[in-house]
Amino acid sequence: MHPDATADLQLLGRAVKQTQYRQHRALDSALTAIGTTLAQWDALRAIGRTPGASARDLAAATFQTEQAFGTLAGRLTAQGLIERRPGHGRRIEHHLTPAGERTLEAGHKVAYEVLAEHFAPLPERDRATLLDLLQRLNETP
Repeated sequence: MHPDATADLQLLGRAVKQTQYRQHRALDSALTAIGTTLAQWDALRAIGRTPGASARDLAAATFQTEQAFGTLAGRLTAQGLIERRPGHGRRIEHHLTPAGERTLEAGHKVAYEVLAEHFAPLPERDRATLLDLLQRLNETP
């Protein structure tokens, strides 16, 4: 492989990571205004999308280990944002409480504002292209 191609791929990888880092910092900072963090809100989103899901499934959906998700779920339970209920066998199911639903909805509004600002430099057509390209990369094993 040509050295310039390697440098270009590394530059591309770094640009993607830098964009993600900036976006996560902005979201985490803005979510503190509603009393949550990006990790907590992401967990609420995952539970909201799949009520009754197991910790294993939710850990995968939020890019965490099962142990890390378990610790986070414990905090969310203590805050009254989720309930953990017995499921089939040893499975524990996760559900949003009404307070969790309110925090999730408030987080959606915050995220929309942050992401709208973050992607504002790109016209709609470029955002659609970027989304398509990233989805294609994420579909590749």
